[in-house]
Amino acid sequence: MAQGDAELEARLAEQDEFEPTEEFVAQANVSDAGIYDEFEENWPDCWERAADLLDWDADYDEVLDDSNPPFYEWFTGGELNACYNCVDRHVENGDKNRVAIKWEGEHGETRTYTYQDLYREVNEFAAALRDLGVEEDDVVTLYMPMVPELPIAMLACARIGAPHNVVFAGFSAEALATRMNAADSRFLVTCDGYYRRGDPLDHLDKTNEGLDSVDHGVDATVVVDRLGDDGFDHDLKGNQHDWDDLLEAQSGERVAPVERDAEDMLFLMYTSGTTGQPKGVKHTTGGYLSYATWTSHAVLDIETEDTYWCSADIGWITGHSYIVYGPLALGSTTVMYEGTPDFPNRDRMWELVEKYAVDIFYTAPTAIRAFMKWGSKYPESRDLSSLRLLGTVGEPINPRAWKWYYEHIGNENCPVVDTWWQTETGGMMITTLPGVKNMKPGSAGPPLPGIDAQIVDTDGDEVEPGRAGYLTVNKPWPGMLRTLYDNDERYISEYWAEYSDTDSDDPDDWVYFPEDGAKVDEDGYITVLGRVDDVINVSGHRLGTMEIESAIVGVEGVAEAAVVGGNHEVKGEAVYAYVITEDGYEEGEDLRARIVEGVEDAIGPIARPEQVVFTPELPKTRSGKIMRRLLEDVANGAELGNTSTLRNPEIVGEIEAKVRAQSD
Repeated sequence: MAQGDAELEARLAEQDEFEPTEEFVAQANVSDAGIYDEFEENWPDCWERAADLLDWDADYDEVLDDSNPPFYEWFTGGELNACYNCVDRHVENGDKNRVAIKWEGEHGETRTYTYQDLYREVNEFAAALRDLGVEEDDVVTLYMPMVPELPIAMLACARIGAPHNVVFAGFSAEALATRMNAADSRFLVTCDGYYRRGDPLDHLDKTNEGLDSVDHGVDATVVVDRLGDDGFDHDLKGNQHDWDDLLEAQSGERVAPVERDAEDMLFLMYTSGTTGQPKGVKHTTGGYLSYATWTSHAVLDIETEDTYWCSADIGWITGHSYIVYGPLALGSTTVMYEGTPDFPNRDRMWELVEKYAVDIFYTAPTAIRAFMKWGSKYPESRDLSSLRLLGTVGEPINPRAWKWYYEHIGNENCPVVDTWWQTETGGMMITTLPGVKNMKPGSAGPPLPGIDAQIVDTDGDEVEPGRAGYLTVNKPWPGMLRTLYDNDERYISEYWAEYSDTDSDDPDDWVYFPEDGAKVDEDGYITVLGRVDDVINVSGHRLGTMEIESAIVGVEGVAEAAVVGGNHEVKGEAVYAYVITEDGYEEGEDLRARIVEGVEDAIGPIARPEQVVFTPELPKTRSGKIMRRLLEDVANGAELGNTSTLRNPEIVGEIEAKVRAQSD
């Protein structure tokens, strides 16, 4: 490392607050610090600002109806169509030739859709769905990878008023059947297969296995031919239809967008539940779309002329809000990529940023930690000067990864928005407004304007700055889920009962509890510590796994870490740390000692790891989430649970062997 680089690294390591550049602030969509006071003083009418970003077929009567908490309603009486707002109005406004979607396949194939192209294909598929018997309010399940037909199908469903139910393509056949049964969905759109790390995967075989377990039967299935000559030998069944054939039959057809009430369901998204049964999160047309659009405008700073890339999968809420609905409602260009970050090479992401001159890049801390591990030579080999803003989503990001991202990807010119939100919130809730607030690595930031987030203790009282507590949201917001599909009781018990008077009609008595732990500093910046069940109870002291992991990753030479609790005769539970080293750093007692010292310095001796296990990988699901349950099994010497959802199941056995060898 050159002397200048070393000095820069040292300066960044010491810095704990960063200002946006004057150049960024001057062009930012939101740059007036008075927006926080304005939203507080004018709440809830402040949310008209979000609604004004959309075109309405009928004006709403009131911004918020809070007469029946927690079943809040937003923009009541208003009517609109989400597809019209994402497609038609841009064509009508003279922007038909602007690129809407840039898609890149894993093998380098590309497709470009202008807004006119999108308008044509969405209309044709909407006509095809109607011809297959799909009516307004029918739930259509979409079981598809990252191909352009997925957002086209979503928008076609929205056009005819049929809520979509996207199931992540990496989920099993059983998961597909469970979600179709729960949603009473009789229509499915899927594909023959897709590529992963160069290999074609048979998706239709898995789909058919799932369809066999759909209790109520399926009226029609549409199959996209993704693989072409690489495809598997499939014959479509009697009620299965080829996508291209359907569109050819509907060539030139136009379907008028259905006017939907603001509170009509736009989509369902099933998310994990504590009981094992997935929860069908219901999002509505007016509140969700306005909130996704406003946060895309205010936080991601998306402008019409931008080329924007969110590297998430549309099978998750991030892809819904910030690949499809938010960017397209604003008329920008959204990038879709089918493959993984390191195929065929580890500079793949930066190759695409350079190729498409991406302005805004939004990704997960998991990916950033992988980029760190691979080394800065990969982004340095590409021209990333087009980037204006960076974002992170999905989990808290530790300060060291934040600073690496800021330095090596953003060249210290791009603000980094660290965003906390959930499937249930519909959009970002806690983060900095990049044109207004300074950034503090490791802290998501203050609540967005209009969001009343507080950190409280077990009695519901606000905690002092620096103390850990429970994250709560004390006022409704437009993007919020309305209920759980066909289960109002579970909606109340899972999200509202913890600190609320559930017999009250007063909205002030209802508090949304997202089940995350957090702490707040003197400036109102919130650091999210992870799920409240992600705690280790060491000798009666509750320690957040996120805090310990952050301390470990702050040690030079550590790329990533996962911490779990293991049984201990004296302490009840002890801390077990699984650590991935950065390239160029050796595993061994020296690094192990520095990790232990780093944890003790950051948190205290009570958090000292009982065991530090070095591993080349951590067990992760296909969506990139660490499966800590399996690491707990390893720590406790217990029989391993189900590994079928892992993308790298073989690593668990390797970790087991390392733990046994270290214990001998």
